[in-house]
Amino acid sequence: EKNKKLTMEVDGKCDMCKTRIEKAALNVKGVKYALWDIPSHQLSLIIDERKTDPMQVKMALVTVGHDTKELKATEEAYNTVHPCCKYREDGTDDSEHHEE
Repeated sequence: EKNKKLTMEVDGKCDMCKTRIEKAALNVKGVKYALWDIPSHQLSLIIDERKTDPMQVKMALVTVGHDTKELKATEEAYNTVHPCCKYREDGTDDSEHHEE
């Protein structure tokens, strides 16, 4: 399908995470649209299935340090995220501390 809509859960907690997650997804060839919602952790995508698939997007996300349900970021990748983005530590939503 040329414009396949899908959503997936991606761990993160603030606007910096949002920018990083969306950028990583959009850098995957075949991803046309990516929007990550901070409170729900849902990443909404439109992809061209002739060029990519959800697993390729998930691989791009864990490479920049964000866990998905199926794939987890390596310790090295996770440690590259900004200290305020360390979502594994406390599970809190710090979005109000980093308004753009």
